[in-house]
Amino acid sequence: EATRCLSRRLARLALPPGRTGHHRGPRRRAARRAGQQGRGRHRPLVGPGLPAAGAAQRPLRPPAHGQRGAAADRHPEPRRRRPSLGPLRRRRGHHAGLGPGRLGRGGAGLVAQPGRRAPPLPRPRRALVRRPRCRRPREGARGRGPRLTLPGRGLFVPDRPAGPECPTVIAEALAGTRIFITGSTGFLGTALVERLLRCVPRCQLVLLIRPGRRSGPAQRAKREIFRNDAFDRLRAELGGEAAFQALVDARVETVAGDVSRDGLGLDDAGRAALAAADLVVHSAASVSFDSPLDSAVEVNLLGPSRIAGAIRAAGGGPHFVTVSTCYVAGSRRGSALEEPVDASPFYVEVDWRAEVAAARRLRADADAQSRLPAQLARFRKAAQRELGAAGGPLLSEKTEQLRRRSVDDQLVEAGRSRAASVGYPDAYAFTKALAEKALAETKGDLPVTIVRPSIIESALLEPRPGWIRGFRMAEPVIISYARGLLKEFPGVPEGIVDVIPVDLVVAAIIDVAAGSPPPGSGPPAVLQVASGSANPLRYRRLVDLVSAWFAENPLYDRRGQPISVSPWTFPGRGRVQAQLRRTLKTVTVAERALSALPLRGRRADVAADLEQTREQAERAMGYVVLYGAYAECEAVYGVSRLLERWDRLDAADQATFAFDPRVIDWSRYLSDVHLPSVVEHARVRTAPGRAVEDRSVRLRRQVLHPDRHFAAFDLENTLVASNVVASYSWLASRNLRGADRARFVARALAEAPGLLALDRRDRSDFLRSFYRRYQGASAAVLTEESYEHASAYILRRAFPAGLRRVREHRRAGHRTVLITGALDFIIEPLRPLFDDVVCAGARRGRRGPVHGELTAAPPTGESRAQALFDYAADQGFDPAEGVAYADSTSDLPMLEAVGFPVATNPEARLAALARKRGWLVENFEPAPGAPKPLPLARPATSAMRNP
Repeated sequence: EATRCLSRRLARLALPPGRTGHHRGPRRRAARRAGQQGRGRHRPLVGPGLPAAGAAQRPLRPPAHGQRGAAADRHPEPRRRRPSLGPLRRRRGHHAGLGPGRLGRGGAGLVAQPGRRAPPLPRPRRALVRRPRCRRPREGARGRGPRLTLPGRGLFVPDRPAGPECPTVIAEALAGTRIFITGSTGFLGTALVERLLRCVPRCQLVLLIRPGRRSGPAQRAKREIFRNDAFDRLRAELGGEAAFQALVDARVETVAGDVSRDGLGLDDAGRAALAAADLVVHSAASVSFDSPLDSAVEVNLLGPSRIAGAIRAAGGGPHFVTVSTCYVAGSRRGSALEEPVDASPFYVEVDWRAEVAAARRLRADADAQSRLPAQLARFRKAAQRELGAAGGPLLSEKTEQLRRRSVDDQLVEAGRSRAASVGYPDAYAFTKALAEKALAETKGDLPVTIVRPSIIESALLEPRPGWIRGFRMAEPVIISYARGLLKEFPGVPEGIVDVIPVDLVVAAIIDVAAGSPPPGSGPPAVLQVASGSANPLRYRRLVDLVSAWFAENPLYDRRGQPISVSPWTFPGRGRVQAQLRRTLKTVTVAERALSALPLRGRRADVAADLEQTREQAERAMGYVVLYGAYAECEAVYGVSRLLERWDRLDAADQATFAFDPRVIDWSRYLSDVHLPSVVEHARVRTAPGRAVEDRSVRLRRQVLHPDRHFAAFDLENTLVASNVVASYSWLASRNLRGADRARFVARALAEAPGLLALDRRDRSDFLRSFYRRYQGASAAVLTEESYEHASAYILRRAFPAGLRRVREHRRAGHRTVLITGALDFIIEPLRPLFDDVVCAGARRGRRGPVHGELTAAPPTGESRAQALFDYAADQGFDPAEGVAYADSTSDLPMLEAVGFPVATNPEARLAALARKRGWLVENFEPAPGAPKPLPLARPATSAMRNP
């Protein structure tokens, strides 16, 4: 029955849609004959980790699985025997489990014999897994060497639902149990919750979730867990959203808590839920490899011990299953066995309590150091360099952000240095190793099992091939390589990259949960879920497979051209880091040189490109520092206990809860499952030319959509290629002749650097200082001349595309408003273009002369954003449905105040910010034949005093 079930389901899920893997008629018979008679092409298959020739044979029929879980007392298990599968017919994808020796033909059985060439097997075309066969040994088989009994590794059907119609021993063992789970909002935790709900139908789940700032644990569970596409399969099997929600309501309970707090931060209801649990699975962790040391200590090191203490305080004694990592073995070579971390002869004795105190002290010291005046001045200067004259609130926010980041960076470096000093690649592995030691000392009589996965990657088959949540360790490196951003990466070609699909890890955790717990008085039991010793993936092979795949399926750049991938030479980390340091130094020097130039529009893209190049180099350096040690790791993680547990399962459990790493076909997994999933989640361009809609076109369509409420426009360098200095120069130079005009030009040029520096430092101070030059001018004459100024200068300097954009918004039914720091009489002729105008007002005397002072603070920086909020409130508009056009970082508060910001002819800083934040960038061109900057008007009667 198990074999028939496999044949039906394997074609549906293990192969891509539209391909069944079964041939009809003569082709099917020919394939069968080829497998039986030794004809046809094949590729040798080996089964790493199986017994060598002459080794002791494992019994074909294993002993009973034993009583499992809390339900075992209520439902004693009968002794189970592995069903005899008999001589299976050869089909595509059904292979025998083979030992280290070569294949020999001896009767109907397949044996491992040294020195014999393997008989050809039909090669599966696109199978995702290796499917081993199980045969009975035959007496008197031909061959040179001793016969081996091939262990039946079992065949599994990943989509077989566990329910009343097809029960499994594991599902029955967990029936009626309450499972308390931490880390359910993470990658592994989400997959665990999904598999338990789908394959163990009679268990109850209690999820410990940290409350958010604005949402409780139930809201977070709904948003971050059950809306994930991992549950699409279960939702479809149940018949729709209503049935799925009913299942969740009936079987899932959420409690508020935090593993980084003593007592888990549980209230009375949470403690009662923990006390009633039959099983606790702890998968919460700070999984970032560059976490600050104190954060990794609080979550990774102390988390398991806090849970064990909370269990004892609640009066419970459930089986406690905690998830660690294989890399607690440290940066070592050779075998790393399934044993307590301090049982290794290479373990360096470390007092975990002293490490906790030191990490907390480091945080306090670094935070105090960051508050010194010299440090605060440095952060403020860096904020101004990045944002310019963005206004006090934004600069203050950026300064505080830089201060906190500096503290975290110091803690990250401290964690990396401390981990390396005792033989670990980073703070994650270091704190996980100390967590195992701390848990062994503090668990008391609590039965504990430690599950150590290696690098967890996308699903092999469950809940669907390629399912992944977020980017793991390898994905950023792979995408950077495919985009041409990472030319080299360190690694050992013959080294093993130990990755394991998430569904295999989940199945192993469930099998441990259903089994008999270890004695509470003894040390924790250890189980490693890895592939390196049983089915190794060599680093060179991984690189070759990735390179070949992206050569056939390249990504595309912004111009729609394919990105060619470069071959890797496997350099050392030191060489790669030296190259990246040189790149960073060169780019930084060029960036500082360009920042002194008043670039804007398309010319500002050069500076933005340099900043992007610098960030890419910094990101590549981070990848090398974080992941280089893992690529160079030469430890081999043993999985003998994992394989023993697998061999004890019957066919039904192997079909539903598969965790044998030997069944993975790496070339199929990477090419057909993992890499397509990585590219899909990276949201990169995978089609050339016009096949993909330009991002700017999509954003522009959103900006002009009728649902928008209003559009706010800056004036200078947004709609007009001018500024307050140019307008003043035009008006002031009208009455100057000959030498006076030359002196005026020379004075203006001499003052330009100081004015530019003041403008960059504070826009409001610049406007107040500059507008004093209008003191004594006739307000009536200025108003009259503003119309000539508009026709003779402003309209000639206007951007036609910008003026058309104003009209497009009005045609779309949007309210248009001009918000500018220009004086009221300057923009008077432009009022008909807009529905409303917000500008600076010049104070006038009784007889009409201008005093050179303003009636109110000019609308710049945060005051411009406040003016926008006030305008939206008066009109009954939602700022989230507003559009804003501006050109400078001084306008950043206004751009951030709306839902659809548009960086228009941006300066270099704003161009870089807009690119990072994904804003629409418009580069409006001036009309042909426009005059040069600082035009000199023809002589006329002037209303201005000679400056």
